[in-house]
Amino acid sequence: MTAVAANPQFPLQNVEEDNQEKLLADIEKSSVSPLWTQMKRLNPPLPNPQAIPFIWKCNEIRPNLLRAGNLVTEKQAERRVLMLVNPKKVLQNRLSLRIPIYAGLQLVMPNETAPAHRHTAFAMRFIIEGEGGFTAIHGRRVNMKRGDVILTPTWNWHDRGKDGSGPMIWLDGLELPNFVHFPVHFVEHHTAARYPTENINSGASPIVFPWAKMQAKLDAAPVEWISKPYLQSDGTEVSRILGGSAERLEPGKASPAFRETTSSVYHVVEGSGYTEVEGNKLTWERGDTFCIPAWHRYQHFNTGGERVYLYRFDDKPMLKALGFYRTDQTDSESLSTSWTAL
Repeated sequence: MTAVAANPQFPLQNVEEDNQEKLLADIEKSSVSPLWTQMKRLNPPLPNPQAIPFIWKCNEIRPNLLRAGNLVTEKQAERRVLMLVNPKKVLQNRLSLRIPIYAGLQLVMPNETAPAHRHTAFAMRFIIEGEGGFTAIHGRRVNMKRGDVILTPTWNWHDRGKDGSGPMIWLDGLELPNFVHFPVHFVEHHTAARYPTENINSGASPIVFPWAKMQAKLDAAPVEWISKPYLQSDGTEVSRILGGSAERLEPGKASPAFRETTSSVYHVVEGSGYTEVEGNKLTWERGDTFCIPAWHRYQHFNTGGERVYLYRFDDKPMLKALGFYRTDQTDSESLSTSWTAL
């Protein structure tokens, strides 16, 4: 074996006294890390999400969310939200589901104001319950109705309020976990609680997707299971990062089985049943929310006597834009990029 030439500036260890333990200890002193000890973790044969499939039960969460409405003022909270946290990493990071998308259940009580702010993150919100709620987005006030999906485009001033009686609850979906890796998230608070607004026709707004219209599309399809995406009027995704869809499943029927690189959050709009994820059963009913991490095989089953309607949001647009989206039906050879195309 050829000996390494000595350099007086960097004296070598005596080979007879040297070993890997000493090497690793000396490496750590220089704030570097050996790739060979992390190779399998950084280059897994299959995707290895940090989250597990999990369901958040409405009947367990809603009472405490309403308690927060009585005990935590809107001034204290700014946004009164219970974040949905995946239990696998709950002690290490309580800020997200530990998948690339964030979900939370937000509450506004009668005559309250969720003060105006704006941020880099894009948001899509599914209205779960309540009447008389509204959101004002960059000067345009739209009404909230159960089942509607309302977008908050990036860097748009937005505040929310509630008229009448009873709570207003919705499911927030944002790409906040991405900003752990890309620390470019800015938030700005408006000088007043409300941004100056005008009322507009919510049904004609490009940021509002009424449930009545989506349900009509789902019901018009003469099939046992159907999924329809939420798209802009020109047929493009609602954002470059997050996307959404709604599904209908007939009583006693099952959806096709899927495995994809997308991470998704589902909310049960109507009906009851379960989703089998890699052999585990998530049993759900109206109001429940559940997550499916990337590359987990899943299938929905309707076990009730009525149609099941599901709302979903995911990170599919971002994965497609980056070239990372695939399913277990994708020809892996087709994913190879020719060097001449670079």
